[in-house]
Amino acid sequence: MSADTRPLFLAGTLRQTSTSVEVRSPYDGATIARVSAAGPAEYEEAARACTAAAPVVAALPLHERARILRAVSGALRDQREAFAIRLVQEAGKPLRDARTEVDRAAMTFEVAAEEARRLPGAGEVIPMDLASHGEGRIGLTRRVPIGPIAAIAPFNFPLNLVAHKLAPALAAGNPVVLKPASRTPLSALALADLMHEAGLPPGALSVLPMTRETGDLLVQDDRYRLLTFTGSAEVGWALKARAGRKKVVLELGGNAAVIVDDGADLEVAAARAATGGFSYAGQSCISVQRVYVHANVWNAWLAAFLPQVEALVVGDPMDERTAVGPLITPGDVDRIESWVREAVEGGATVLCGGTRRADQLFPPTVLTGVDRQARVCAEEAFAPVVVVERVGSIDEALEAVNASAFGLQAGLFTPRLETALTAFDRLEVGGLLINDVPTYRIDHMPYGGVKDSGLGREGPRYAIEDMTELRLLVIRR
Repeated sequence: MSADTRPLFLAGTLRQTSTSVEVRSPYDGATIARVSAAGPAEYEEAARACTAAAPVVAALPLHERARILRAVSGALRDQREAFAIRLVQEAGKPLRDARTEVDRAAMTFEVAAEEARRLPGAGEVIPMDLASHGEGRIGLTRRVPIGPIAAIAPFNFPLNLVAHKLAPALAAGNPVVLKPASRTPLSALALADLMHEAGLPPGALSVLPMTRETGDLLVQDDRYRLLTFTGSAEVGWALKARAGRKKVVLELGGNAAVIVDDGADLEVAAARAATGGFSYAGQSCISVQRVYVHANVWNAWLAAFLPQVEALVVGDPMDERTAVGPLITPGDVDRIESWVREAVEGGATVLCGGTRRADQLFPPTVLTGVDRQARVCAEEAFAPVVVVERVGSIDEALEAVNASAFGLQAGLFTPRLETALTAFDRLEVGGLLINDVPTYRIDHMPYGGVKDSGLGREGPRYAIEDMTELRLLVIRR
């Protein structure tokens, strides 16, 4: 193993192993780093340490949990530029978006610190005298740590989505073994360093880049009480089937839709849809993928939207002007190019983009006239492609949104409160954004989906609910 290979983080120690993962720049393919990879022996050591650390972490006073979380938040802010550049290098994220991700991760830890302080208020007094045989008794509840947690994070937000696993776990009093995405492990390892420096107990955290085969040990191991996974629907549901008796939280994919109503502010809707559809090259599970526009404003909306899309700068993610950087692999460019070709062969029209610019650069692409069963419409594109369609009514738009197998978030631009409330009643999604795109997320809100988009919710407060168990005490006076 080369001396310049980045060690993995195993139960509070840095460990070199005999195998490594090569981390390459999505933009130019250059090798950024080599990272030690965990095998079955390292995995077993981490699992044992996590199990042994469970009572230690659970016994951490709430003020100490909050102190550690606040310290990590402050360190992220102090090292903002270094973390941002690391995100550009390993994920190909445009620099301005990378800085935003660091800011969001700092907020995630800050909010988790506040939630740790609020944990005593999560219990309640139960009126036992609702029945005669309950007289003379008092019922009390409190939330206790669930125990060891297995976590798997994706490549697209390799810092903040890791923060959404680790910060609430510590706030709730649980140790974690984390598998970061193999293509983007550097930010997670750097975050583990910050948590260790802040005083996290040894054994409370391991960050292990590993093969899928070794990762299967993590999924199937009954020593963990919870598996939390963020990634594709196909992989997530397959993991759940193998997870055994543990609780499972799945934050999965989507093909997020926007509705533009007659009377909406078209300039605002167009600007937000351009940002929501193409930032980070569409590699977000809540990236705008489908837009349904009322026929009365169809032409005016296109006239506002297309220039916004065509003005987006595509290229080097280190360039401050770049809005759309590379896809994570050349294979992803091949895939989305074939999906666009399939849509065109099925009768779709390309309004802009549609042709790759380099091995890993695909331009912002807008299609119309797409068959709703085409993959670019029915599946998760995870690429800078947006399908726009004209609809005759809000009812038609709502039906089109619900026709998807996914249900993560949706957006609706409308001046009418009644339309907004109707959509809230009828749309089968985890979250509805009025006069904004579904790509919006602030890190303390409940975030998650229905149908193929997953189980459970993230956001520190809501993640803590899954990361704790409710315990009841009944006292007979």
